[in-house]
Amino acid sequence: MISYDFSYGDLEIFLLILVRVTSFVFVCPFFGGRQTPNLVKIGFSMLLSMMLFGTAPFSPPEYNTVMGFTIIVLKEILAGFLIGYAVQICELIASFAGTIVDMQIGLSMVNIFDPNTNEQVTITGSLYSQVLTMMLILTGMYQHILRALADTFTLIPVNSAVINSDMLLESILKFMRDYIVIGFRICLPIFIITFITNVVLGVLAKVSPQMNMFAVGIQIKIVIGLMIMFVTVSMLNDASNFVFINMKELMENFVYSMQQSG
Repeated sequence: MISYDFSYGDLEIFLLILVRVTSFVFVCPFFGGRQTPNLVKIGFSMLLSMMLFGTAPFSPPEYNTVMGFTIIVLKEILAGFLIGYAVQICELIASFAGTIVDMQIGLSMVNIFDPNTNEQVTITGSLYSQVLTMMLILTGMYQHILRALADTFTLIPVNSAVINSDMLLESILKFMRDYIVIGFRICLPIFIITFITNVVLGVLAKVSPQMNMFAVGIQIKIVIGLMIMFVTVSMLNDASNFVFINMKELMENFVYSMQQSG
């Protein structure tokens, strides 16, 4: 006979699981961007929490006051936030690469509104972000993200998150190094070609001072930049793979930095 008993202690555990999952969904750009209605985020969080309830290990919460329970809730919020934030900042690599490309080809002053971040972004940055999102769907990377969220309840049971500031800081510093490297690797072909174009235009400006190289150079750089983007569009698959690998490593480092030592 199946038992459907749901005690007050089970309600506490479910609410703590819901808090971690909800904070993750609201931060993670793919599942809970600003363009997603809040009711959809809440419903998706409830669904995930019900699927994880009963399978996630936990240590019974011990508290005597309201402040004690509040601290436990804040720990769960921070755990879900850090996991979702790892995905969010990795997605910004595409925007960083697009910003460099637009600076090189002369489109940096043309910005559009990004509903995901609620900010003004460059055209190429928005294009690369959309391509990264499509790759996230096509490669099934979103399944790994959800699986990583479920695994955090095994590695960091409910009411067991402990922030290791040294490991967390080391993970962020390592990510910042990879952030710049991967961003430049994405835009490297366009960066090199436009740099050579600037050198050639500088030589021509010295050879033929009567020619207005400033007006001509803007149009030439835009045309060359768009041509190189069209030729190198097939490389975005490998670039997305670099971003996803970095995303996995950062999520793992954030989870390990919240584990109890010993």
